[in-house]
Amino acid sequence: MSKVIAIFGAGTGLGTALARRFGNEGFRVALVARRVDRLQAIVDELAAEKIEAEAFPVDLFDPANATTAVDAVKNRFGRIDVVSYQPLPGGTAFIPAAELSSEQLSKYVNLLLLSPVAIANAVLPEMIERGDGGFIVTGGFTAADPQPYISGIGPAMAGIRNFIYSLHGEVAASGVYAGVATLSALIKDSESYASMTPEMLAEITGGSTGLNILDPDDLAQTYWNLYTDRTQLEYRFPAPVAK
Repeated sequence: MSKVIAIFGAGTGLGTALARRFGNEGFRVALVARRVDRLQAIVDELAAEKIEAEAFPVDLFDPANATTAVDAVKNRFGRIDVVSYQPLPGGTAFIPAAELSSEQLSKYVNLLLLSPVAIANAVLPEMIERGDGGFIVTGGFTAADPQPYISGIGPAMAGIRNFIYSLHGEVAASGVYAGVATLSALIKDSESYASMTPEMLAEITGGSTGLNILDPDDLAQTYWNLYTDRTQLEYRFPAPVAK
């Protein structure tokens, strides 16, 4: 039975590129996100390339839905070998820490921490039993490099980064890879890339509109390398400057 990658938060940028990269290695692809029309368009695009994929429309802001999605994918494909978790709705804005409310933070904690933990709970036992698997989470630079005025998603992403660091040390010996990609960049063709105005870029970068842009195909190759090599716990872009 061919392997399966489940891409949570699948979209037109990294999600599609990952589906294509892993699909070209013989993986079947489960695409999980909210918008069924967008997911189906990706499924159709992949089908034209002879990659088997299916859409699973789910709202990942509710951690219970994340577990339901895992069950649906396993019912359809029989297994999950690799999870890539990367949901970030287009237009998501930073919030100064002094203005961040518990209600705002709870929404991001659900999406960026509790839902991926629920998914890990659901997939890890079978991966460990098989002695093979991968679990990769994508986060933003504020998870590892917190700065004034750009909080909001950062605390939640810092939580899942902490979880992955612990998980990596616990499951590596069983043949399961856990890793995190921490990016200070926009991913070309993603929702965030499409919704980011020059003014928003300037706000994020302190006056510059030259925020790094990543090619999704190049990034998908990096994720493939992380999964197959299994030695690098965290990929940082750009690489942190030694102090």
